[in-house]
Amino acid sequence: MAEENGLAGRQVALIDLLDRLLSGGAVLTGDIVLSIADVDLVHINLRAVIHSVTADEPGPW
Repeated sequence: MAEENGLAGRQVALIDLLDRLLSGGAVLTGDIVLSIADVDLVHINLRAVIHSVTADEPGPW
């Protein structure tokens, strides 16, 4: 049976994975809810954008 994904049987170094992730960018989202006895006390929405910063594309700051 042939592999449908080219990366399925291949080992990828962590640095190569991070380089590919940062060059294209990534968006991470998540929700945290703290509750006691089914009463929501704190609701936190998290959103983060991860992207590499180079001399050609400086950061927004």
